[in-house]
Amino acid sequence: MPTSEELLRLLGAVGHPLRLQILAELADGRVHVSELARRIKVSRALLYMHLERLEKAGLIEGRLELSADGKAMKYIELLPFELSLTIDTVLAALRADDEEGPHQVQETPQ
Repeated sequence: MPTSEELLRLLGAVGHPLRLQILAELADGRVHVSELARRIKVSRALLYMHLERLEKAGLIEGRLELSADGKAMKYIELLPFELSLTIDTVLAALRADDEEGPHQVQETPQ
């Protein structure tokens, strides 16, 4: 079970319309970053910001691969996940916090 900090990171990662759109685009398989930016109509710089948030939450993974002509190409892939938010999930996260010891949970901006 995730700690409350991990749960908040996950919820924050899916708590933005563009990040949900990214996840939807990756549902059919891995995509090159430039192609993904074209599909969702955003700049690569903005896309990378959102990809970082999704990757930190463990929802996606980025991999560099070399093309036939030697260029580094970054591909993004959806990782398997299941998200179910219930009161039991919240209570389990708080119990996991207690087991890890006291720490300050901080909200992260969108």
